[in-house]
Amino acid sequence: MRRLLLALALCAPARALDLTGAALVCPPTDRKACGMLLDEVERRSQVRWQTGRGAAVTVTVERGSGPVEGYRVRASGSGVTVTGNDSRGVLYGVGRLLRAMEMRRGAITLADGFSVTTAPKYRLRGHQLGYRPKTNSYDAWDVPMWEQYIRDLAVFGVNAIELLPPRSDDDAESPHYPLPSMRMMTEMSRLADEYGLDVWIWYPAMDKDYGDPATVEAALREWGEIFRQLPRVDAVFVPGGDPGHTQPKLLMALLEKQTAVLHRYHPKAQMWMSPQGFDTAWMEEFHAILKKEPAWLSGIVFGPQVRQYLPELRAQVPARYPIRHYPDITHTRQCQFPVPDWDAAYSATLGREPINPRPMDQARIFRLLQPHTIGFITYSEGCNDDVNKVIWSALGWDAQADVTTILREYGRYFIGPDYADAFAQGLLALERNWRGPLASNAAVSTTLQQFQDMEKTVAPAVLRNWRFQQGLYRAYYDAATRSRLVHETAAEEQAMARLREAPETGALAAIARAEAILDHAAANNPAADWRARVFELAEALFQSARMQLSVPRYKAIAVGRGANLDTLDVPLNNRAWLKRRFAALRGADEPARLDGIREILHWTDPGPGGFYDDLGNLARQPHLVRGPGFSEDPAFLRSSLVGFSYNPEWRSSWWDDAQSLIEQPLEMRYTGLDPGARYKLRVVYGGDSLARKIRLVANRDVEIHPLMAKPAPVRPVEFDIPQSATQKGVLLLSWTREPGLGGNGRGCQVSEVWLIRK
Repeated sequence: MRRLLLALALCAPARALDLTGAALVCPPTDRKACGMLLDEVERRSQVRWQTGRGAAVTVTVERGSGPVEGYRVRASGSGVTVTGNDSRGVLYGVGRLLRAMEMRRGAITLADGFSVTTAPKYRLRGHQLGYRPKTNSYDAWDVPMWEQYIRDLAVFGVNAIELLPPRSDDDAESPHYPLPSMRMMTEMSRLADEYGLDVWIWYPAMDKDYGDPATVEAALREWGEIFRQLPRVDAVFVPGGDPGHTQPKLLMALLEKQTAVLHRYHPKAQMWMSPQGFDTAWMEEFHAILKKEPAWLSGIVFGPQVRQYLPELRAQVPARYPIRHYPDITHTRQCQFPVPDWDAAYSATLGREPINPRPMDQARIFRLLQPHTIGFITYSEGCNDDVNKVIWSALGWDAQADVTTILREYGRYFIGPDYADAFAQGLLALERNWRGPLASNAAVSTTLQQFQDMEKTVAPAVLRNWRFQQGLYRAYYDAATRSRLVHETAAEEQAMARLREAPETGALAAIARAEAILDHAAANNPAADWRARVFELAEALFQSARMQLSVPRYKAIAVGRGANLDTLDVPLNNRAWLKRRFAALRGADEPARLDGIREILHWTDPGPGGFYDDLGNLARQPHLVRGPGFSEDPAFLRSSLVGFSYNPEWRSSWWDDAQSLIEQPLEMRYTGLDPGARYKLRVVYGGDSLARKIRLVANRDVEIHPLMAKPAPVRPVEFDIPQSATQKGVLLLSWTREPGLGGNGRGCQVSEVWLIRK
């Protein structure tokens, strides 16, 4: 009987503590945290906790009782206690309670016996909140929206925000600004201070010549005026590049003077910098200065465009300087941590700043690199990366936290307890939508069905919730793109079939029939209903979160800045390239027309004994040496990666490429070659960095061509391979860009390769 009772007890659902009629007891010193608790409970339940009735929710602080920022939350039949080890601990304890409670309209519960004692793993956990025109939403947020977002971040353990000064690599004004930039910067500094959060400033050194004393004096006055107006500044971070481009000795001399100006208004504030964008010579100069251990410098930042791998940087930087991570969580391509093996159709449509939940990718990046730092403030361009912010925030508190559990808390708190798991699984599914070739990823349709099921049943308030709208937008957008990709690919195959009939029907008739098929497919979208829903959700997101998903409709600053509504319909096959070829062939004689059609039909044919690689296509790159890949090298400093440069006038095989970064060679390896044969190489140098020169060697020491400018316009070029390079039946090809350069590291980019037996 006792065993039976025990079994029944284990199977019984956990008892819930009813907090609907709770009384809140709060010390006068923590009114901001308690106000947040009252407001957020009421927002989700329509219940405003009062005093003197029901179970007690007691918030207290016991200073020095444990690690800084730590807290304890205990629930029992008599109520809930939240005890912070300091004021921030109170804030984060309240946040944990909010994440744990189930709040429905008219009802608030918490699992009876809920108990947690915790403190953060990393001492710095923050996000950049850039009020500037270049962002895809932030520039339209007013002060109440910023306060709400700062609260949302604090609930998940954030202790710092990073602001931008009025002058950066951006327009001075935005049509969306509710306040001038300096006034909003002041308001955001005030808000952070009220919640007890640190305030950092990302402050690029934008002037041309800091070797000019007059320029330095003007910069000291400009920065000092900014510092003077801000209620709180804890640290300033100056990037070495992107933007800014100043030799280290001049930049660091400037920052020593700026530190003195900073201390005039904020005596305890710190000065940090990064070696972003430095070339080889400047990196060596930077490290030489660090060896002298300047006293004014507080720490080093590792961010995009740093030439060194983070562990190497940590090993070389003097131990007295902590390293802060500045991870790019907002971009998908041409960035620090690109989406691995992204499909070219997504790159062409969604672009570089889409709504981009990447929970598993972000957790991998965090766990691989974060241990070398004291914490992070992420690089963000808007609320498109909101899920990624929460992943970093939660892992910054508990590095071992389960990602799905984090997402369930996200869903419970922001969407509602009835959809906690469904929304979490939907976010994971959106990330899986981006895995591998899109045309064969049938799970994209399943992801849409999951979100449509939620869409049909959630409350009207959830339909107005911008976080829910973001998930819906992506689910519909992905499915619409896949449907059109399959449709347009099939149409191109049908058009090729008509071209093959040219010897019987005549070239002009075959061209006309092929072109008619391509045009008909372009004019008839197979996912018109899904496309219409994408437009509706874009409008909803502009109203709810001020997301600017279109330049003409919502005055986004540029298509490449998250305005992917404007690229939803771009061609996903070779229609434009083919129509240009067709136009040229119509002016030729019949033999030339037939030769031109044969060239189109046999474009990828390397001939007998030859090999062809479409290096941006995961299914057609058998000879590419890929390296460790994303799981061990998420910045692709030691691996090849897929790069993108969409141009509808190009062949689709040029829209993507294989590339390597900085001095890392891009390599292809062939085996089983005929030792007695002679080979030639045909190659297309595409990519987004056509101005960079490129060099090719075989077997590490046989130069196929020296550093050369890439052909413009983009087209195939050919080179002979010395027979000595293939006489053992193996060939290794290695491409490199110009050595020693700074900047983004791109330039070694190859789209197509034919190894042709002569």
